[in-house]
Amino acid sequence: MFEVEEKQMKSYNLKVALNDYFGFENFKGNQEAVIANLLAGNNTFVIMPTGGGKSMCYQLPALLLEGTAVVVSPLIALMKNQVDSIRNVSESDAVAHFLNSSLTKGEISQVKADINDGKTKLLFVAPESLTKKENIDFLTSVSVSFFAIDEAHCISEWGHDFRPEYRRLREIFEKISQVPIIALTATATPKVQYDIQKNLNMLDAVVFKSSFNRDNLYYEIRPKRDVVKQIIRYIKTKEGKSGIIYCLSRKKVEEMAELLQVNGINALAYHAGLDATTRAKHQDMFLMEEVQVIVATIAFGMGIDKPDVRYVIHHDIPKSLESYYQETGRAGRDGGEGECIAFYSYKDIEKLEKFLQGKAVSEQEIGKQLLTEIVSYAETSVCRRKFILHYFGESFEESNCNAFCDNCKHPRERKEGTAYVVMLLKAIADLQEMQKAKHICAYLSGNLTADIKSYRHDSLEGFGCGQDKDEHFWNAVIRQVIVNGLVTKEIDTYGTLKLSDSGRQFLRNPQPFMLIQEHDFSNTDDDEMLVNAGGKGGVFDETLYDMLVDLRKSLSKQMNVPPFVIFQEPSLKDMCFQYPITIDELTNIQGVGIGKASRYGEPFVDLIRIYVEDNDIERPQDVVVKSLVNKSGLKVQLIQNIDRKLPLEDIGRSQGKSMGEVIDEIEAIVSSGTRVNINYYIDDILDQENQEEIYDYFKDAETDDLTAAYNEFDGDYSEEELRLMRIKFMSEMAN
Repeated sequence: MFEVEEKQMKSYNLKVALNDYFGFENFKGNQEAVIANLLAGNNTFVIMPTGGGKSMCYQLPALLLEGTAVVVSPLIALMKNQVDSIRNVSESDAVAHFLNSSLTKGEISQVKADINDGKTKLLFVAPESLTKKENIDFLTSVSVSFFAIDEAHCISEWGHDFRPEYRRLREIFEKISQVPIIALTATATPKVQYDIQKNLNMLDAVVFKSSFNRDNLYYEIRPKRDVVKQIIRYIKTKEGKSGIIYCLSRKKVEEMAELLQVNGINALAYHAGLDATTRAKHQDMFLMEEVQVIVATIAFGMGIDKPDVRYVIHHDIPKSLESYYQETGRAGRDGGEGECIAFYSYKDIEKLEKFLQGKAVSEQEIGKQLLTEIVSYAETSVCRRKFILHYFGESFEESNCNAFCDNCKHPRERKEGTAYVVMLLKAIADLQEMQKAKHICAYLSGNLTADIKSYRHDSLEGFGCGQDKDEHFWNAVIRQVIVNGLVTKEIDTYGTLKLSDSGRQFLRNPQPFMLIQEHDFSNTDDDEMLVNAGGKGGVFDETLYDMLVDLRKSLSKQMNVPPFVIFQEPSLKDMCFQYPITIDELTNIQGVGIGKASRYGEPFVDLIRIYVEDNDIERPQDVVVKSLVNKSGLKVQLIQNIDRKLPLEDIGRSQGKSMGEVIDEIEAIVSSGTRVNINYYIDDILDQENQEEIYDYFKDAETDDLTAAYNEFDGDYSEEELRLMRIKFMSEMAN
C-alpha cells in the first residue's frame, strides 16, 4: 500500500459521490470495489469487457483525490472523447485536459497553468508525450494522485495491439512519483494479464476480473461470398440504426463507404490516413447520429462512448480473437440489441500471414499463433460464446447461450466420436506433448511432411492411424477437445498441445464424446468491390424473360424500331435476376442508363411489379452500382474527348487502351442511354453510301448480332466498321 496523505484517507460515500458527479444511483459490476481499492492507495488491475464502465474506475477517484490523475491513452481521438465526457459533468473545462502532439504551444501552456492552479483532475497523455523530458520534469513538479493506463493490453507482446513505447511506462512513472497505478483493459487472456503486471512491476496488484460474457450480443460467422451485397442487404433491414463496418485496409474502407453511399446508405469512412480534422468530424457525426454507418479500420472505436451501436460487421476477419472481441464489444453497450457479423475466408488469413514476413521471429510466431486462434473460432461449430470465454480463461455452459450465436441457433449435426478423441489424445502422448496442432493432424492423417520425416514420426506405430479422415477433420477434433478441457495449448511455446489432467483421465477411462460437424468455408470469393450491376445473385427467371421479350417485340412494332434498340438481351436477362419495379431501380440494370430507363422503362417495370406481386417473389434489394469515382471519371473523360473530336486511337493511347477496348467503352455508354456522336470519326473511314447501307440494315434487323451483320454483307465491312455504325445507329435511334 502506498503512503497516502491523511486528507485523502477520509471515508467516501461512493454512491453519493457517483450521484453528485455523474447522476447515477448505482455502480455497475465491480466499479465500486475497484474505486475503493484505488482510493485506499493500492495498485489495481481491471479486466472489464467493453461497455462495462472501465473509465468510471479512474474518473471518479480522480475527482475525489487531491492532485491530478495522469491517464495514459493510446489514441488522440480517444483522448478527445474522454475529455469531452468529463467536461460534460463539470462546471469548468479545466477539469480535464489532454497533452499530445495535436496541441499548439499556447494550448500546452494553458494546460500546464490549469494543472499548477489545481483545476485539472485528469490529464490524458499519449505514451510518446510522456517520454519527453520537458513533460516528465513538469509532472515531477506537480501533485499526481495516481497513474492510470487505459487499453493496458498495449503493454503485452501477446496483446492484440502491442506498442513498444507502452513497455517504458513503469520507468517513467518511477521518475515522476511513487503513487498507485491502475491498469485497465477489456481484453486480456491469463498470459497477457501476467505479462502486463510483470512489466509494470505490479504483481502485487488487486485484480478485478469481470465476466467476459456479453449476453446481449449475437455472434455469427458467414462465408465470404457476395459480401458487399450481403452487407448492403443487411444494413437496409436496420434502417435508422447505427452500425460499424471494419475493414483491414484503408483502400477497402474508402471503397466500401462509397458503395454504401451510392446505394442510399448514409455512411462515412474513418482511417488513420484521413487528416485529423476529417477524422474528428466523421467521429462526431457518427456520435451525433448525423450518419448511420462508419466504415473503418481498427483506428476507429477504441473507447468511443456510443451506447446504441446496434451492429458491428467485420468485412475482413481480424488478426486476433482479442481484436475481434474488443471490436464486437462496441455493439449494444447499453444492454440492448447488438449483432456481430463477420465474413470469413482463409484467403484473408493468408494475407495477414504475409504481413508478418520480415518481422522478428518471435513476433512472427506470436502473430501466427493469434491467427490460428481466430481461424479456430471462425471455423468451429462449438457455441461461439463458449469458445470466446474459454479463450479468456472463463468457463461457460453453452445452454446459457440461448441461441445467441449462429452455432447454437442452427446447431450442426453431432456424432459419437469417442474413438477419434482417444486416437487424438494418444497421438499427443506418443509425440511426447511437444508438437503443435498442424504436426499432430499430419501425423494422424498419414501426411508425410518434412517435419514428420525429420522427427522420424512416420516410424511410430500410430502414424496414419486416422488416415480415413483428413487434416480438416482432425483440426476440428482438436478445437473441440481444447474447449472441453481435455487438452491445453501452451502459449509460451506458440501452441504446443499438452494433455490436461482431465485428458489423461479420459485416456484411462474413455467417456461418450459427441463431435460436432464443422463448417466448410472452402467456397469463398475475393469479393471484388467494383461489382457489376449484372452480378447474378439469384436464379434466372425464364418465365419472366419470355414475357419481357414479348413486351419488347410489341413495343418495337408500335415505335417502329428494332427490338434491340429498346433494351438489349443482357439487360432483359439482368431484369430476370434483379426484378426492378421502379425507374430508379431499372437504372441499376446492366446497360440501362437514366435516359433509356426514362424513355422505355415504364411498361417494363409495370410488368415486373405485377409479376413479382402475383408470384410472391422475394427480390434482391442489394444491387451494387458500378459507379465508383475512378470508373465514372474515365467515362466522363472519354465523352469529353469525343466531343473534342479526337481520333479514337489517340483517346485509347491516352488511357492505355486498345482500339477494341475504347469501342467497348463507347458501346457501354451508348447502350445505357447516353447519346455519343462519333460521326466525325466514321466519316473518315466510310463514305456516305456505305454508312447508309449499314444503317438501313440495322434499322430492319431483328438482332444486333455482329456475326449476322458480317454475313449479310459477305465480309465487305470489318467488324470494327460494323461496331462503329451500330454505335451510331443505337445512339441516334435508342437515345
